Amino acid sequence: MAETGLYLPVKAFLERLGYVVKGEVKGCDVVAIKPNTPDVIVVTELKQSLSLELLLQATDRLSIADEVWIAVPATRRGRDQDRRAHRLCRLIGLGLLTVNPRHGTVEVLADPGPYAPRRNTRRRSALLSEFQRRRGDPELGGSTRKKLMTAYRQLALDCALALLDGERRSKDLRAHLPDATKLLYRNVYGWFERVGTGRYRLTPAGDAAARAWLAETTPAAIGSSPTTGD
Repeated sequence: MAETGLYLPVKAFLERLGYVVKGEVKGCDVVAIKPNTPDVIVVTELKQSLSLELLLQATDRLSIADEVWIAVPATRRGRDQDRRAHRLCRLIGLGLLTVNPRHGTVEVLADPGPYAPRRNTRRRSALLSEFQRRRGDPELGGSTRKKLMTAYRQLALDCALALLDGERRSKDLRAHLPDATKLLYRNVYGWFERVGTGRYRLTPAGDAAARAWLAETTPAAIGSSPTTGD
């Protein structure tokens, strides 16, 4: 069972608990936040099996999250069924979930414990900011080897779409895209070209990116999509 195959069952499990869930946020496979308590962060890491690498990765997340879970496919006699592994997860402070590959159901084998390491406030703030600025849930948790649709890339695409019909002044874009001036100036992806004081147009790369985005997105999705963060 691929890691991305675990994402939707885990997302549904967390949503039933009242969380808003998004995948691949600042290196975390799954991030969940409750609307009425936005400062409480729950992170879940997805892997094809329970391993030392997974435990190390999840332990690292304890510095930025209030709860950390690990999720693996359920087996009959694998390490996920070993009670010693369950005790280890509790000792470290991790929750353990298994996903039934056939039915997509989720079982809780260990609840997160009280272990509380020193918080990394910078990384935690970056995680929360990316979650809140990203529109929708454009990525499957567990995705690798692809360009992620971050909040910054969403905003860059918004600017590119606004310039498809020709050059414009950055201050005109700010009415709908408040961060347009900063984004055009930084030009992280090489999509924009300054043609005068405060005036920009698309480079060939920017034009191609905007048209590719139009081709793969429905009109409804574009209409709801001002975009933001890397």
